[in-house]
This record gives sequence, structure tokens and C-alpha cells, in this order.
Amino acid sequence: MAYVGDLAKLFSGSSLTDNANTGVVKLGDGRVVCLTETQKGSLVIDPNSLETLGRFEYSDSLGGLIHSAHPIVTDAEFLTLLPDLLKPGYLVVRMEPGTNERKVIGRVNCSGGPAPGWVHSFPVTQHYVVVPEMPLRYCAQNLLRAEPTPLYKFEWHPQSKAFLHVMCKASGKVVTSVEVPLFVTFHFINAYKEEDEDGRVTSIIADCCEHHADTSILDQLRLKNLRFFKGEDVLPDARVGRFKIPLDGSRNGKLEAALEADEHGRGIDMCSINPAYLGKKYRYAYACGAQRPCHFPNTLTKLDFVEKKAKNWYDEGAVPSEPFFVARPGATEEDDGVVISLISEKNGGGYALLLDGSTFKEITRAKLPYGLPYGLHGCWVPKK
Repeated sequence: MAYVGDLAKLFSGSSLTDNANTGVVKLGDGRVVCLTETQKGSLVIDPNSLETLGRFEYSDSLGGLIHSAHPIVTDAEFLTLLPDLLKPGYLVVRMEPGTNERKVIGRVNCSGGPAPGWVHSFPVTQHYVVVPEMPLRYCAQNLLRAEPTPLYKFEWHPQSKAFLHVMCKASGKVVTSVEVPLFVTFHFINAYKEEDEDGRVTSIIADCCEHHADTSILDQLRLKNLRFFKGEDVLPDARVGRFKIPLDGSRNGKLEAALEADEHGRGIDMCSINPAYLGKKYRYAYACGAQRPCHFPNTLTKLDFVEKKAKNWYDEGAVPSEPFFVARPGATEEDDGVVISLISEKNGGGYALLLDGSTFKEITRAKLPYGLPYGLHGCWVPKK
């Protein structure tokens, strides 16, 4: 009977967190929402005062307890993935601005494993949604536990393999599902189509911050491991993983590094791009990298995927949050704008940092009048 009670806790959501500490998004209608992995951890805030206005409640009947912590949000739509723990797969859903109603675009069935792979984030092109299926899979038993398990709410199933599924946004049909090398990622960066000389789409490219299929990054991010730095180089290596998904019926995709990992210190995460290039071929990305030795990403890096080079910013003892790019009004170049990051200092202080998006040189910093705890993700909300 205790097992029945545990199941009731899971499917009621009472065993899951409502701490909206992962990201902040501005919806197309102007509302600003804080999000995490659980649907009940969705809160609407006032972007001026940061006051919590209430829970973001969905008005549809799709239900579900968990979703991608990083939806794709534009002025025109909100796209996210709803993992199905009972019949392993994912619903791809869309919500229009001004509504709280999600509508199903289509469903992807998992190709392997006892449960869906974790989908902290996912990429899109202009016409396709890429649904990742990692061998790091949700575990119902771990979801029930209040105390952290070795892999939090997940289990590592390398024998279940890894897959990427591509769904057409318009029809909801899965156009291909390919097996790819094992991977571990929190954050996808972007995706775009490749065409042949006749203009036919031949493949999809999807980039992510990839941890060499090594789950030890989850353990390294435990608070007890982050509180103290003893000078040892313990941050697991990471790279920009570039997937190539063929659209010719092939059953296997490729995964390789988009540039040499030493360019960004063999550490990479918390990434962003110029929003105008979402789902399109792009050249630049901005992320947190590593100045070794370290136990956490401690630099800001600008990645150039054409030159295969990176420019890096580093301030000893500082921990930068995710950099986000804000284009200069009227800009025509992809990197014409500024990069903003909030910096936590080892003395407990903090400042807002402004870098030139092109040169990656510091423009200015604004000292904050209070201590700044580390923040994961943010967004730019322009003043009306």
C-alpha cells in the first residue's frame, strides 16, 4: 500500500519541486515567467519590481508533471516538450501569445529505454523540432524521493542508446529518427538546415554543450562540491557537440566537436545566441567556459564556428552567469550588439558586466549594492 501512496504522490506532483530557479522567459504577449523542470514550478513575475504575481496555470487538459525547463519562446509562439513517463515518449506542444492553452503538434515515441530521456532543453529550425532522447532517462522511483540520488531524478542507461528525432512543425509528423553516439547535455545551442546545391534540405545540424557522455558533471554540480575550491582541476571536460542528422533515410547521425575544446578551456555551458538567428545558420554563440584549474565554469566565451576560434573573458575569483546577447537597434551583423552577464564575486559582491558583442572587450561594469547569489539563466526584457 505504501507503493500505491508513492504513486499517488508522483502523479499528483506533490513529490516534485515548485522552485522556479532555472530560467526566465518573456512571452510574446509581454508576460514574464520563471520556470524549472516541473510544470507547477512556473511563476509569473512583474519584470519591473520582480514581484511574484502568481502561478502560471495552463488552461488545457494535457496535464503532465514535467516539461522542458527551456521552451523555445519567440514573439509568435511558445514551444515545449512534455515527457510521457507511462508510455515513453514526448508530446511536442505549442502555445500562442495571450493564451495559456497548449495545443499538440505531434508525438514522438522513444526508440529505446524504460523511460524518456531527460529533455532539459531542445533545439528547433525554422520548420522542424529536434527532440533529443538521451540515455540519461527519467526514473519514476527517483522522482518520488526527496533526498538526492546519485543522478538526481534520472538513471544512466547506455545500453538503451541515444537518438534524435525530427518533427515537422506544420504537420506534426516525425520525418526521421536516427541513432547517434551517446551524449550528455543540459543545453542545446541552436539548429539549422543544410541544403545541397539545388536547394534541397539534406540534413539538420544541431549544436549543444556536450559532456562526452559523462554523467559525473551532475555530481560535480552538487552544492557541497561547489562551496569550496581547493585549487584542483575537477570540472569535467565539455565541448560544443555538433550533431548531423541526415534526412535521406539513413538510420545513423554523427556527433563531433564544432571546434577544438581547448579554445574555451575544455568547459562549456550556459549558452546563448543572437535571437534573430534562432533556427537559422549562425556563426557565433556566447557561453560560460573554463580557465583551468577550476571546479565550475568561470569564464565567458565567444565562439566563432567559421574561424573555429574563441575569445574569452576572465576575472579571477568571479563566477559569471549565462551571457545573453542584445542586438544593437538597426544592426545588420550577427555580432553587432552587447553581451550581458551578472557576475558573482568571491568576496560576496557582484556586478553587471557589459561586453562588446564583436570584440568581446569589456565596455563597462555596474557594481551592485548587495550580495549576488549565483544565477543560472536570464533574459533581456526591454523597457517599454
